[in-house]
Amino acid sequence: MKSLFRGALFRGVSAVGLAVSLAACTSNPTPLNRPGDLPATFTAPVDKTAPIWPKADWWSNFTAEELGPLEDTAQKENLDIAVYAARVLQAEAQDGVALSALFPTLGLQGSGQRSGGNSTRSGALVSNTFNTFNFGLSAAYQQNVFGMEFDQLRAARESLRAARYAAATIGITTTVTVADQYFTILSLRERIAIANANIAAAKRILAITQAKVTSGVSSNLDLAEQQAILAQQESTLPGLIQSEKASRYALAILLGRAPEGFDVKAQNLDGITSPLVSPGLPSELLLRRPDVAQAEATLFAAHANVDAARAAYFPSVSLSTVGEWTAGAISGLISPANLAFSLGATVAQSIFDGGAVHAQSDLAKAQEQELIATYRKTVFTAFSDTETALDTVKSTTDQLALLEEQVRASAEAFRISELQYREGTIDILSLLQNQQNLFTAQQSLVQTKLARLEANLALYNALGGGWEQKADDANYKNQLDWWPL
Repeated sequence: MKSLFRGALFRGVSAVGLAVSLAACTSNPTPLNRPGDLPATFTAPVDKTAPIWPKADWWSNFTAEELGPLEDTAQKENLDIAVYAARVLQAEAQDGVALSALFPTLGLQGSGQRSGGNSTRSGALVSNTFNTFNFGLSAAYQQNVFGMEFDQLRAARESLRAARYAAATIGITTTVTVADQYFTILSLRERIAIANANIAAAKRILAITQAKVTSGVSSNLDLAEQQAILAQQESTLPGLIQSEKASRYALAILLGRAPEGFDVKAQNLDGITSPLVSPGLPSELLLRRPDVAQAEATLFAAHANVDAARAAYFPSVSLSTVGEWTAGAISGLISPANLAFSLGATVAQSIFDGGAVHAQSDLAKAQEQELIATYRKTVFTAFSDTETALDTVKSTTDQLALLEEQVRASAEAFRISELQYREGTIDILSLLQNQQNLFTAQQSLVQTKLARLEANLALYNALGGGWEQKADDANYKNQLDWWPL
C-alpha cells in the first residue's frame, strides 16, 4: 500500500509540475500584428512646446478655484467609482477562489459518544456504560494533468486586472465629467447674463421707439419689430435657466449628493485657462489608457479560458488520505495503536460527454476571437480620440480668436447704431440687425469658450488622464513580447 501511495503521489506531483511548465510556456494572443496597426506618430497638429502627457492631478492647473475641491470630493464620494471599487473587491474574491483550487483541502472531525445498557449477572441486574471517542484528519488534492486549475487562476488574475483598469477608467471619466459639468454651469450662467444684458438693451430701444411713435417720428411697425425682438430674446431665458439647473443637478450627483441646495460660486468662464499637453508616440499611448489595458487583460483572460478548455480534454488526478483515531478515553485517543488510515489515488477521464468538452472549447475560442477584435477596436479608438481631440483643440482655439474679434466689432457697431437711431440718422432695421448680430456673437463666443475647454478635457481623457500602466503589472513582460514598441 505504501508503494502504491508513493507512486500515486509521484504521478500527482509530476502532473502539477507539467501543468506549471505548460502554463509558463503559454503565449498570449498578438492582436496588433498587421502593418500600420501602430502608426509612427500622430498626424494632428501638436503644440511642441507643451509638456507630454497630462499630470494625474491635471485639474489643479486650471485657473478655477472651485474645481480642485470638487474633484477631490468626486474621487471620494462618486457613486460610480464606489460601484467599480466594489467590483474590484469581487474580482479579488474570485481570484482567491481560483487560487484555492491549487491547494489540497484538509478536514478535521471529532466525535464523542456514551453508550450503555442493562444486563443480568448472577441473577442481579447490572448497568453497563462505556465511552467512545473518535478523531479524524482527511486531506484531498485534485489537479488536471494539463493544469486546468492553473489556467482558471490565470483567467481570474486577468479578470482582476481588468476590474482594476475599469475602476481607473471610471475614475478618469469622472474627473473629466466633473470639470465638464462645472464649466457648463459657468457658461450657461454667462449666457444668461448676456441674455439679460441684451434684454435690457432691447427694453431701452423699445422705450426710445415708443417715444418716437408717440411723437410721430416712427411708425407702429418699428414698435412692433422692436417688441418682437424683445420677446425673442426673453424667450431664450427659460431654456438657459433650466439647462443651468440640470447641469448643477448633474454635478451634484457626480459628487455623490442630492441636488437640492447644491450650488457653485463662480458665474462665468472669465479667466479660466487650460493646462497645455501634447501626446507622445501612439505606441506609448497603449500604456497610458486604462481602457486599453482593460481590453488587453480581458483578452488574456479569454486566452486562459481557451487553455483551460483545452486542458479539460485530459484526465484529472485525485489524491486522498484519511487518518482516524478511536479510543474509549481521550487520554489514549492519539495512541498509534488506535490509528486507522486509508490512502488513495484516482485518475478520472471522461469517455463520452455528448460533445460538451468540445463545445466548451469552441465557445472559449470564439470568445477569444471576439475579444481580439474588441481589443483592436479599443486601440484604434484611442488613436482616433487623440487625433480628434488635438484637431478640436486647434480649431476651437482659432475660432475663439475670430469670435473675440467679432464680438468686439459687433459691440462697437451696436453702440454706434444706437446713437444714430436716437439721432434719427438710421432706421430701426439697421439698429435691430446690429443688436441681433451682437447677441448672436456673444452667445457664440461663450459656447466656443466652453468648446475650447471641453476640447482640452477630451484631450486629457484621450491621453489617459495622467494614468500610466506600472511595470509590475502581471502581464507586463508578455506585453513587451508582442508590442512592437
